[in-house]
Amino acid sequence: MGTMIQQCRLSERDFRGCFRDHPRDLAGDNDVLSLTRPDTVRSMHDAYFEAGADIVETNTFNATRIAQADYAMQDQVAAMNRAAAHLAREAADAWTARTPDRPRFVAGALGPTNRTASISPDVNDPAARNVAFDELVAAYREAADALIDGGVDLLLVETVFDTLNAKAALFAIDDTFARRGARLPIIVSGTITDASGRTLSGQTPQAFWYSVRHVRPLAVGLNCALGAALMRPFIAELSRVAETFVSCYPNAGLPNPMSDTGYDETPDETAALLGEFARSGFVNIVGGCCGTTPAHIRAIADAVHGVAPRQVVDEVERRVA
Repeated sequence: MGTMIQQCRLSERDFRGCFRDHPRDLAGDNDVLSLTRPDTVRSMHDAYFEAGADIVETNTFNATRIAQADYAMQDQVAAMNRAAAHLAREAADAWTARTPDRPRFVAGALGPTNRTASISPDVNDPAARNVAFDELVAAYREAADALIDGGVDLLLVETVFDTLNAKAALFAIDDTFARRGARLPIIVSGTITDASGRTLSGQTPQAFWYSVRHVRPLAVGLNCALGAALMRPFIAELSRVAETFVSCYPNAGLPNPMSDTGYDETPDETAALLGEFARSGFVNIVGGCCGTTPAHIRAIADAVHGVAPRQVVDEVERRVA
């Protein structure tokens, strides 16, 4: 979503829309575009579905009160999430109607926020925190409620660099499900930040899985930060330990600010790597994160077409083995 929005070269007027008198600049607040430029957001969903995607994410990566505080748009968070879900839902339903034998789905995206619950923002005060667990829970609860109201098929807690943030999101989601009396599938996707093989808060893929397995997610996986080549050993490790489906949507290689998309990896390069993941039995769901255009998704879809998905071994079989 971010890659596509950057390519549109939108102006402050596009971001501002009906918020003409808002006291702060809104350029860069991608989530507000679901309210101010719904046509642009809808066209991006259509482009990815046309390219072969089965699932699109809502345009809500930063649509929480915590993240939106940077733009003083906290009061619009519920509206942003509902509008984003409606746009993705309309696109998914339209594409499903074209090919009823191949339904399309909407993932309600819940990003990590711009705060971290387990790491100090002050190197001189290791005990300092700029967000509390309860604040994160309240923010995620509001977003999850609005996404469900908007008609998403599942909730995606993604780009997890701090597992404590993710635990707040998962706690909020579980509370929301209990209050509403209905549940949706959950996917949890972590981010290995560098070659150390750990998240920013210090967990290996195995530790990350054991930290979130209690919610019994439909899938657990990795996204962002790395391209597929560097992500391979970490997705292999997650595939080895996870007792559920595995997802993987890497960046199009490493960032390059001189590139039009900010990344150098071509669709064929990304697709070849993810095709090898599929043939190696690592994954059930593949896709793209930063730098991946519809052309990348089309190539990925072609590369994994007809490849058997990873087989899930339940815990009893694992222990016997």
